[in-house]
Amino acid sequence: MLARLLTRLEAALFGHRLPFLLLLAGVTAVMGVLGAKLELEAGFEKQLPQGHEYIKTFEQYRHQLFGANRLTIAVHARDGDIWNAQALTQVLKVTEAVTYLPGVDRASVTSLWTPNVFFTEITEDGFRAEAVTGGDVVPEKLSAEVIGMVRQRATAGGHIGTLVARDQTSALITAELGDVDPATGRKLDYIQFNRLLEEKIRRPFENDKVEIQIIGFAKQTGDIADRAADVARFFAIAFLLTGLAVYWYCRSLRLTLLPLACSLVSLVWQFGTLRLLGYGLDPLAILVPFLVFAIGVSHGIQQINFIVREVAQGTDSAMAARRSFTGLLIPGSLALITALVSFVTLLLIPIPMIRELALTAAIGVGYKIVTNLMMLPVAASYFRFSPEFARRSLARRERHNLWLEAIARIARPRNAALVTLAGAVIFGLAVWQSQGRHIGSLQAGAPELSADSRYNLDVAAIVDRFAVGLDWLTVVFEARPEHKGEVCSRADELLFIDDFAWRMGSVPGVVSTDSLAAQLKLYNVGMNEGSPKMATVTRDPRGLGSQFQGVNNRIAGLSSIDCRVQGVNLYLPDHRAPTIKGVVEAVKDFRDANRIDGVHVRLASGNAGVQAATNEVLEASELPMMLYVYAAILILVFLVYRDWRAMIACCLPLTVATWIGYWFMKQLEIGLTVATLPVMVLAVGVGVDYAFYIYNRLQVQLAHGLEFTRALELAMKETGLATVFTAITLSVGVATWTFSSLKFQADMGALLTFMFIVNMVMAITLLPAFAAMLEKFFPRRGPVYMPEILKH
Repeated sequence: MLARLLTRLEAALFGHRLPFLLLLAGVTAVMGVLGAKLELEAGFEKQLPQGHEYIKTFEQYRHQLFGANRLTIAVHARDGDIWNAQALTQVLKVTEAVTYLPGVDRASVTSLWTPNVFFTEITEDGFRAEAVTGGDVVPEKLSAEVIGMVRQRATAGGHIGTLVARDQTSALITAELGDVDPATGRKLDYIQFNRLLEEKIRRPFENDKVEIQIIGFAKQTGDIADRAADVARFFAIAFLLTGLAVYWYCRSLRLTLLPLACSLVSLVWQFGTLRLLGYGLDPLAILVPFLVFAIGVSHGIQQINFIVREVAQGTDSAMAARRSFTGLLIPGSLALITALVSFVTLLLIPIPMIRELALTAAIGVGYKIVTNLMMLPVAASYFRFSPEFARRSLARRERHNLWLEAIARIARPRNAALVTLAGAVIFGLAVWQSQGRHIGSLQAGAPELSADSRYNLDVAAIVDRFAVGLDWLTVVFEARPEHKGEVCSRADELLFIDDFAWRMGSVPGVVSTDSLAAQLKLYNVGMNEGSPKMATVTRDPRGLGSQFQGVNNRIAGLSSIDCRVQGVNLYLPDHRAPTIKGVVEAVKDFRDANRIDGVHVRLASGNAGVQAATNEVLEASELPMMLYVYAAILILVFLVYRDWRAMIACCLPLTVATWIGYWFMKQLEIGLTVATLPVMVLAVGVGVDYAFYIYNRLQVQLAHGLEFTRALELAMKETGLATVFTAITLSVGVATWTFSSLKFQADMGALLTFMFIVNMVMAITLLPAFAAMLEKFFPRRGPVYMPEILKH
């Protein structure tokens, strides 16, 4: 059945070569026009794990409590402090400019100049609360006396360390952003918004006296997108190095350009299809198309290796191309389908951005079957090679095979046993050393950007000067609906919340806490002549209700209007995975050990809450996803070769390589994130390529009746060189990424380089060793199954 299908497909493609290639050229032209319109597209909502407990809390109360998509701008005086007319005027101008940016929730804008920032004082007429810069303060009248008054008010209002730096050299402006611009109803373009931040905020207001520092999701995403040119530049370098390496291998310009061109064609189709489906390309997924390109080059080199081998043996180019097509379509399709399944499993992760990334990768891998397994050999059939080229090719193969003979000896029983034992030891060591690796970011600031980037320098400066961490986890205390009328006067709930905040304050990783209960305590102190003994929550229901409403009306983001929902903000020094995980576990421990009637403690909002949800989803999804990938490999191998030995021989080296990769990630402090997850999936896909091509040649030799050890040695000689060369070629290309200023590209370059080499080493050492050991202990008792058409 399979043989008949292959025969008919071969006859159809090679019998109609020109129409087939013209059809593909037409498709490429159309897709090129569409792909040229593809744009970078980022979104905060795309990074939210759908259906997660924390995200449900965030979505439900994002408009009542502090959200997670916050923009923070610091106006920093280069010399002296912020208390001068020029600096304070700049703070006002920046506040006004931020208020009218698209996507900004104007009611959420907070600075020394906004009416939602109060100070409290006791006068002869009683308790008074007013805005720090009320109607009596205007820029034109910022005399030394007025500035001193504003400074006193900011101090009295407890804003030193929050809105004003501890050293009083900076002032903060914060605002909440939405994914939809409320003024236009259109989706917020974060990349354009980042340009507006530079054009409307930094450039107009930064000068020799004042520095403007900007951080937040929008700024981080925009900065990553702005460095997309880095990705293209290093891709061009990798493309050139790959081309030079392929030319060194085959010494033919046509055979060099062919696999590169076919891989580029599938990239054009990929971009065109994304545009056709209405998708953009997320900045964090910008490397994925180029990773898929690497898979295409891998298969292209295998095709070139097959064609050159046939030509070197005296076969004409047309027949060599046909044999390459039939000989590699099955193992190549197996490898690509496995890679396709690998990326499709990413759809199991309920994060829209990862699902979009999975679709992007799956489309690209699917197209490789057409461009690199069909288009390439059909196009190669038009090439003509001289007898001199065939002679030189044969001589080079003989020279290269000298060192492959030593590696091929691994198939001999004694050597196979030693290599298998070494593989088992390495696997055990890798599993042990990879324990404790982290899910999520391991760097403060934006892990995708380098430590010396403007964004991360701004993060470091703001964190250093302000007492409140810029990453925060909001824990929600939710009263049952039937209790909402009582909550405003329930002292027991407020004391419960205050106890929670006090305990969390001593948890490692918590810089400070804030809650309405804490604000009520400060209010009570102010109402009692500043006596520290009165730093407690009023027990009297009527007095408490009055205080509650008075404080709640002036401090946004800590409680809903009806008092039913209250938030406790836990400010963190960073959003590193260990920090967030430790704080979340402390909250869960408190929730499990403490109860209060009618109140439900819910995790979590804030940007750290969103990151915690993402980390937990990645951690829960990783193992099932890998199991699905390996299950797909096992099923596909068994369906094609009908031999359980093939299943084990192809999967075990891949498993060892995967765990070595995890060990490498831990040593380099690369956490498993949205950006690194597809790289590990890609590593599995490339490792499968090596395994399938080697094992397929083994099956061919066994089908010809050769003894197992000899068959394995010949298979290694025929495909080992292409496997080693492919790994080195791809490694040289992506190794250049390590010099990128975009840190996550540099990390991916290091990780991919390592994984390409490790998968290659495992394929040419452990695979033949495992296969030999399986044959020794479970010898075959019948003829090897292999369709006749594949016995080339």
